[in-house]
Amino acid sequence: MGKMSEQREKAAQEVLSGIKAAVVARKYGVTPGTVNQWVRDYREQHGEQDHPYPQEQAEEMKRLLEIEKKYEKAVKMLGEKDLEIEILRELLKKPTPAYPKNSR
Repeated sequence: MGKMSEQREKAAQEVLSGIKAAVVARKYGVTPGTVNQWVRDYREQHGEQDHPYPQEQAEEMKRLLEIEKKYEKAVKMLGEKDLEIEILRELLKKPTPAYPKNSR
């Protein structure tokens, strides 16, 4: 298999980045089947690791969003705990009027 033309490589990279083959095909004036063949050729030449399948990209994005949500929640909880600790420290510094020394 020979080297792919720059246009074919660019089209294949666009599809691998998540753009639908039909859209790329219209852009380059070819059929979606031709674009899909270019993608297969690109994968043969460059390997799978260069560009994961769009489904894999979507799953990875979903996983990252989930991690970001968990991180934001953890940061919020940590902030709340820091505030609680600060309030408790301030309360410890104050004299306790609920228990006056000469109450008896």
